[in-house]
Amino acid sequence: MFRAIVIACLLTCIAWTQQSPSTPPSPPVAGSPADLVKQGEKLNSEGKQDEAIDLYRKVLEQSPNLYEAHLDLGIALDLKGEYQEARQHLSKAIEVASDDSKPQALRAMAMSYAFEGNANEAAKFEQQVFVARMAKQDFTGAAELANELGRIYLECGDADNAYKWYKTGYEAALQKQNLTDSDKNLWIFRWEHAQARVAARRGQRDEAQKHVVAAKAALDKANNAEQARFYPYLTGYVAFYLGDYKTAISDLQKADQRDPLILALLAEAYEKSGDPSQAMAHYHKVLASNAHNPANAFARPLAKKKLAGAS
Repeated sequence: MFRAIVIACLLTCIAWTQQSPSTPPSPPVAGSPADLVKQGEKLNSEGKQDEAIDLYRKVLEQSPNLYEAHLDLGIALDLKGEYQEARQHLSKAIEVASDDSKPQALRAMAMSYAFEGNANEAAKFEQQVFVARMAKQDFTGAAELANELGRIYLECGDADNAYKWYKTGYEAALQKQNLTDSDKNLWIFRWEHAQARVAARRGQRDEAQKHVVAAKAALDKANNAEQARFYPYLTGYVAFYLGDYKTAISDLQKADQRDPLILALLAEAYEKSGDPSQAMAHYHKVLASNAHNPANAFARPLAKKKLAGAS
């Protein structure tokens, strides 16, 4: 009887699916708040922050509590370096966000503080997302969030808190049940990668190199081609902070050239190697990124400062 009921239900679901195809969402109506937000997002991604900001302000005149407008306006203002006003809108975004959107708004607020180099304030918002993910037993998501916070602390120069959060991330990742050997080695790679960078920031040459070797071994075992691009970033990063700028330049050139932090490290390495023209060229490349993430939070303000000083 139970089997017959299940089969009947399945046949009903199949018939319903065939008769009721899902309808794709309608595009925003031209000139509507949703349409203006989309236009603003495109402008912001093209580096046209002033135009995007004007659009978002128009949207908020019509819809003062629209989550997307407050969030995107805060992001655009951060990219311009207007952090105080950005956080007013990000605070409003957190206030009006749905439960599903709140983690996005909290992380955006954390990034705003990261842009200003304030890791402790960023942590107050990142930790809320971490706790929520752990409560849902989303161990992978929690681990990624902890690593994000570790990176913020590290780039702010706080190696001790960086180590703590990277370790927290690694331990969270291992709580996921039925991890494959490949996944385990991927998380070992990330943990060794983090420890190597932390040691380099502390000036611990031998310790950093030990973790570089361990990271490469884990990467090879993970057999994950997508992650291979993070290895030259690691060796270049370690070389830079240990004062070997020639190796840093060579290795960072093999890393992801779309990553603004890698470009900023290259610029600094060229600068310290006595090649100001290459340094300035790479600082200009940094400003092509309009991402609101940890990499750009540290690369963009540095590039703007360097270029302003050179003018």
